[in-house]
Amino acid sequence: MTLEASLREARARLTHARAVTVLTGAGVSADSGIPTFRGADGLWRNYRAEDLATPDAFQRDPTLVWRWYNWRRELIAATHPNKAHDAIVEMERRYEGFWLITQNVDGLHPAAGSRKLSELHGNIWKVRCTACGQVVENRDVPIAILPMCRHCGGLLRPHIVWFGEALDERDLDRSRDAAQSCEVMLIIGTSGVVYPAASLAPLARASGAFVVEINLDPTPASGQVNLSIQGRASDLTPRLL
Repeated sequence: MTLEASLREARARLTHARAVTVLTGAGVSADSGIPTFRGADGLWRNYRAEDLATPDAFQRDPTLVWRWYNWRRELIAATHPNKAHDAIVEMERRYEGFWLITQNVDGLHPAAGSRKLSELHGNIWKVRCTACGQVVENRDVPIAILPMCRHCGGLLRPHIVWFGEALDERDLDRSRDAAQSCEVMLIIGTSGVVYPAASLAPLARASGAFVVEINLDPTPASGQVNLSIQGRASDLTPRLL
C-alpha cells in the first residue's frame, strides 16, 4: 500500500471513530531535537542512560545523577512542541473518548496543550522527595545540586520511573482501559519493545480497535498492527487530520 493510500485508510478510520487512543515514544520528541538517550547521541560523559537512571545509581552517587538530569533539562528547555504534538492536541479536541499515553518524560505534550494523558515514565519537570514522598513541579534550570524538599528538607529525586522500578498502577490501569475501549489506536514514534507499554497495542487490537503505527522504520510491533506507515512523526501525524 502506498503512503497516500495508507494515510487515506487511517483518516477514514479516524473519521468514523469516537474513541481514539494515542501511544507516543521518543520519535515524537526527536522531531523537536531531543536525543533519544538510547543511541550514541544519548551518551553523556561516556555514561549510558542505563548507567544513571536507576535507584542504585542515585543511591550511590546522587550528585552525578542530578548533574545528568540537569544536562537533560537544559537540552529540553531549549526545545518546543512540534507539529505532531499539536496534531495530537487537535485530536483531543475532536474526540470525546480520547486518551494519550506517552513514554516521553520531556513534558512537551502538556506544553503543547494535552490534558487527557498518562505520562507512563514520569516527567522531568517534576521532583519527588525521597523522605516524605511529596511530588511538585520544578522548572529550575540549572537546578540546585543537590535539591532539597521545601516541605521536610529531604533529598529530592527526579519524578521519573527508573530502570527496575514499577510504573504507577493508576497510570497503567488508565492506559489499559484506554487501549481496551478505543476504536482506533495510533502508535507514534515508538519501537514498541519496552513493556508494559508494548502490551497496549496488542490489547487494543484484541479488543477490536484498528491499530495504526507511524514510525521512521519498521518495528517489532509492525507485524501486529493493522496499518504500518513509515515516516517522521511531525510530517505524518498532522496529515491524519
